[in-house]
Amino acid sequence: MTKCPCVRFGAVVLVALDSQGHGRMMRISRKAWLGGLLACVSAGGMAQVPVDELASSEQPVDGNGIVDMNVVVVSGSQPGPGLWRVRRGENTLYILGTQSPLPKAMTWRSDEVREVLAEAGVVLGPPGVVIGRDIGVFRGLTMLPAAMRAARNPDGATLDELLPGDVYERWSMLKARYIGRDRGIERKRPAIAVYELYRAALDANGLREGGVVSPVLDEALKARGMKLTSTTLEVKIDDPRAALADFRKEGMKPEDVACVRDTLDVIERGLPQVAARANAWAVGDLDVLRATAGQGSQVQACMSSFLQTETARKRGLDALDAQVRANWLAVADDALDAHRVSFATLSVNDLLGTSGFLAALRPRVDAVLAPDEADVVEDEGAATSGVATP
Repeated sequence: MTKCPCVRFGAVVLVALDSQGHGRMMRISRKAWLGGLLACVSAGGMAQVPVDELASSEQPVDGNGIVDMNVVVVSGSQPGPGLWRVRRGENTLYILGTQSPLPKAMTWRSDEVREVLAEAGVVLGPPGVVIGRDIGVFRGLTMLPAAMRAARNPDGATLDELLPGDVYERWSMLKARYIGRDRGIERKRPAIAVYELYRAALDANGLREGGVVSPVLDEALKARGMKLTSTTLEVKIDDPRAALADFRKEGMKPEDVACVRDTLDVIERGLPQVAARANAWAVGDLDVLRATAGQGSQVQACMSSFLQTETARKRGLDALDAQVRANWLAVADDALDAHRVSFATLSVNDLLGTSGFLAALRPRVDAVLAPDEADVVEDEGAATSGVATP
């Protein structure tokens, strides 16, 4: 059997200066730098590295055939991507594009968002769906059921019994590196187990899910005595307990193996690209975000595995995307009609894609402006001469 090499991600630490001359520690990837994957330059730029060092393609290999590949993660105070603006008449819905994961050591400069939140008549929560009382909430259809009783494999089966040999070998190597000795995880469903491994790999490489945007929103809302306006679609099923019982009985599917393979691929070889997108959000580089739109979808697809089960299909829960979108659009419509200023958060992918929430909202409004698009107002003279006056 040919062993697939596994990639170990370390870090090269450099010091960069911001516009005030303050030093920041930055973890710089030679390979990611050379490939143009990262926009890890802040307002003041980054310390220079000799070209011959950056051009080196050799990577240290340890005795297990594991290659060191450094991940770049920015740190310090970062501006984020700015706000999208949706106009209808005199009213504006400001939308912050969210991204996960993000650099663990960054601090978000959220002044623009705080100013909008101070004026907003309503703040919309993220789209999602809640299915019954016992099933749990799916944010953007990417989270697993909250009921962890369903997390274990039927009949106490372990991953070495369920996964193909080559897949389990890769899993074991990465588990030893990022999680260590944890026998309990071997009895969890493959999608859940590999997601825990993915999160451990993110943490080890200076990335995290959550903890950047939510605290700012919570603080601002609390200061104003406001609450999020839910955009979550509520779907009731008659037998939530029976649904969980059916789900717990469901065994392995080809989709489960594909989920594990794809996520292991990301952990082994794709973390530089994951870090690139995280850094692009942090420094507000929309060009990189646009170029990498859709990255990470394989991990998100794994996390919605419950919706692809026979349990979900029998109850009509396997095609909720359109309903979730329609529900969000209805709430956004109300916000635009009723408030001069409103605020929402959506995944960056939903803002940049041609089939996401923003694309569906565009025909209903007067204008949609990305953070790097200026407001343009035409006066009579400008209209006559064909010149727009900002």
